[in-house]
Amino acid sequence: MPIVVTSAKGQVVIPKKERDRVGIRAGTRVVVEAVDDHIEIRPLPEKPAESFCGLFKGGPSLTRALLKERRKESRREEKKGS
Repeated sequence: MPIVVTSAKGQVVIPKKERDRVGIRAGTRVVVEAVDDHIEIRPLPEKPAESFCGLFKGGPSLTRALLKERRKESRREEKKGS
């Protein structure tokens, strides 16, 4: 396990072997998150929106649920107007 030194500004250099392993190159955006007693650094996908496509496939359709609720509201409004 490589050990690195933190600079006065809190900066660290991620060793090349580790960067190569997870695909971090110059200009790669990363997420830095404190988790319990440690910090995790993870690369963001190059196209984040596309990487989430299909993530919830097979789950409940939020669009269908919204349309169903809108129909209910519409019927209630029609009853009020009658």
